[in-house]
Amino acid sequence: GFGMSPAIGHLDFYPNGGQQMPGCGKNPVSQIVDLDGIWEGTRDFVACNHLRSYKYYSDSIIYPDGFLGYSCASYDVFETETCFPCPQEGCPNMGHFADKFKGKFKNDFVKFYLNTGETKDFALWRYKVTVTLSGKSKVKGYVNIALYGSGGNTRQHQIVKGTLKPDNSYTSFIDAEVNIGTVTKVKFLWNNNWINPTLPKLGAATITVQSGE
Repeated sequence: GFGMSPAIGHLDFYPNGGQQMPGCGKNPVSQIVDLDGIWEGTRDFVACNHLRSYKYYSDSIIYPDGFLGYSCASYDVFETETCFPCPQEGCPNMGHFADKFKGKFKNDFVKFYLNTGETKDFALWRYKVTVTLSGKSKVKGYVNIALYGSGGNTRQHQIVKGTLKPDNSYTSFIDAEVNIGTVTKVKFLWNNNWINPTLPKLGAATITVQSGE
């Protein structure tokens, strides 16, 4: 059942770790305004985490390539590089098309983890981004990137925040709101958060993008 920690089926999916769902921590007024009708909004606020299950399912029909689940020992492990990308046999899609993966795993009770969006549309696509910096001196600030591809573009996602050192590589996972397809461009942006009279310069020597599929 939704919200249970032990694996009980052939394929067990744990969106967002299976506990608190993104968007369910909003205040009642904003949640009701976001939804169709006062009754539905009030009902969804009271049982938001559990009601996310049917919303994820309906979105999985619209996005057959979305909701990719990664086989991991736990959600904490999922947040590391250990479970990424999908193995040779691929990863199952949570929801309507999960049956297409039936029989590909020899063992029952396999756990799969993924993240979802806060609001509809809930499907996200996971990418691993590694940025190697170039420059003359270290600075404090943050680095954002946006991905552009044949399937669409993403918003800006933060890769690293803190001390930025030239020649160092920084890796982060991006749960993108669109399947970008073939990468055509990556936009690199950085900000040092404070006025610096020396006008430090920082760039990207290399940026690698790996899809989770």
